[in-house]
Amino acid sequence: MTPSGFVLLDKNPGDTSFKALFPLKRVFSTKRVGHAGTLDLRASGLIVAAIGRATRLLPFVEAKDKCYTFRLHLGYETDTLEWDGDVVAQDERNGSPTSFSTEGRESIQFGSSLESILPNFMGDIDQIPPRYCAVKIDGRRASDWAERGKDFEMKPRCIHIESLKIVGEGGVTEGCTGKSFASFDLECVCSKGTYIRSLGRDLARALGTYGCVSQIRRHRIGNITLDSAVKGENLTAENLVPVDKVLDYPVLRVAEDGLAVIRRGNWLPWKNNVEGIGPEGYVFVARENGEVLSLCRFEPGRIWPKYFLGGDE
Repeated sequence: MTPSGFVLLDKNPGDTSFKALFPLKRVFSTKRVGHAGTLDLRASGLIVAAIGRATRLLPFVEAKDKCYTFRLHLGYETDTLEWDGDVVAQDERNGSPTSFSTEGRESIQFGSSLESILPNFMGDIDQIPPRYCAVKIDGRRASDWAERGKDFEMKPRCIHIESLKIVGEGGVTEGCTGKSFASFDLECVCSKGTYIRSLGRDLARALGTYGCVSQIRRHRIGNITLDSAVKGENLTAENLVPVDKVLDYPVLRVAEDGLAVIRRGNWLPWKNNVEGIGPEGYVFVARENGEVLSLCRFEPGRIWPKYFLGGDE
């Protein structure tokens, strides 16, 4: 029987999000796996993966806000918006107070300039995704068209940035293909659909220069943090996490006869108050021992089944 639940992975840079799921297939002997929120190939950090019927819950995880750290390199821009792509624009200014030198007073002044524009990028904003990304254009990924040299337009998307701050002056990132005048490490809390690479590009342009990013790392999705994640090479069956530990919906414990009603797809009378319920009205229904078997929607006086989450036979 295939179990059902979540696995919290710490993705290595250089692995695709798809490849990061391979250990799940091996450990749990199933092909029914998925993940919430793709990470760029070069990015690292938290991926919430699911196996079995818990894959049905991934859209609810993906909708949660996310926290990233990244290094912003100012002075040049690449085709991929990463530090080691092909340079498409280079700021050639040198030796003046506007050259953004990392030496002395100019570095301090430039850090202040960056900090002063960060509020302009908070709240609901429009963002144009990178040309190298998974957004579909005429049925194919934008990155596929970019690699073929096709001319196409990326349309802006509305995203939400809850917070954005400088956490330090950036160190050296090996392999930079352009000349960077300054580097800063930043932290961003943002909505689904936010591209950190595009954010770096836009921050630099707002400062009158060019920019790209490196060392993107995702630290949190919703209430789940990277501290709870495991490297794929260290994954065991004990790392399976119950669904109610990732999605914090109230858990209603129901007797077996009531579970049979839910399993058949029928609504179940429920006259007790439900504490901690959100505006969506979602609740988990569990056996009396706490094993979650269904995601339901609560209405006053009854609960409606949405997804059965018991193990696959």
